[in-house]
Amino acid sequence: MHQQYYRQAIIEQMGCSVTQTNVLAGSVSTAYLSAGTGCPVICLHGGGAGAITWYPAIASLAQHFRVIAPDIVGYGESDKPDASYDKTYFANWLKQFLDALGVAKAHIVGSSQGGAIALQFTLDHPEMVDKLVLVDSGALGAKPPLMSTIGLVWLNIFPSSLANRFYSRYILFKPEQRDPNLGDYSLEVLKNAGGKKAFSQGRGAAVSVLPEAVLCGIKHKTLMIWGKNDRLFPIEYATKAVSVMPDAELLSIENAGHLPMIDQPAVFNRAVVDFLLKK
Repeated sequence: MHQQYYRQAIIEQMGCSVTQTNVLAGSVSTAYLSAGTGCPVICLHGGGAGAITWYPAIASLAQHFRVIAPDIVGYGESDKPDASYDKTYFANWLKQFLDALGVAKAHIVGSSQGGAIALQFTLDHPEMVDKLVLVDSGALGAKPPLMSTIGLVWLNIFPSSLANRFYSRYILFKPEQRDPNLGDYSLEVLKNAGGKKAFSQGRGAAVSVLPEAVLCGIKHKTLMIWGKNDRLFPIEYATKAVSVMPDAELLSIENAGHLPMIDQPAVFNRAVVDFLLKK
C-alpha cells in the first residue's frame, strides 16, 4: 500500500502525462513508464528505486522524444527472479524488453549501474543503439570508496530510514533536494519479497570494470555526464574512459553528486536534450 502511494506521488509531480504499463520481457514481467512521442529514449536507472528515479528528467525529454523508463528486472514493480544479475543477464533482459515493445533502435541513457547495463547492451547489440548517455556510470572504475560502500551495503542488507539518510550523503550533493517519496519507495521495495535479490545475488557483478580494450570498441557517439562531487564513482573514472572511447565527450556538473539529474536537473536536462538532438 505505502509502496504504491510513494510511487504514484512521484509520478504525479513529473510535470507531464506518464503512462504506466507492464510487458513480458522474455519471462520477466517488466513495469515501465512512458511519455512523449518520437525517437525512443530508454532511461536505465541505477541500483535503487527504479524508473521513478528519472522523475526530474522525464518531462523535459518527453518534449522531444518517446521516453521509456523501465523498472529494470530485480527492481521496482518488475519481477525479481533468482538470477546472476550480472551485465550479461541485464543486457539480455533489455534486449527482450525492447523486442517486446517493438523498438529496433533507440538512444540509451544509463545512470550508475544502468550505465554499465547500457555499455554491455551496446557491445552486444550495437545496431540497436543510436546515441549513448552515461551518467556517473558503473563499469568504468574500481570499487567505490570505503564509506560509500558501507552505506550501500547497510542500506541493501538492513534497509531503514537511518541507512537511507546515511547513504544519501554519498549519492547526492544536497540530499534535502531529493523528493522524500523516492527514498521511502526504495525502502519499501527492498523490504518486500525479492527486493534484495539484485544486490545479494549480483554481488556487484553488474558494475565490474570493463577493460579499456573493450571500451575502445564502442564507436557510438557518447556523452558522459558526471557530478563533479560524486563520492561513489569519482570523476576520474569518466576522464579515463573518455580518453579511450573513440567518440565520447565528458560534461562535469558543478555542485552535483552521483545523481546529477536530481542535484542539478536544469543543467542535466539541457545537456541531454541538446546532445540527443544534435545531428
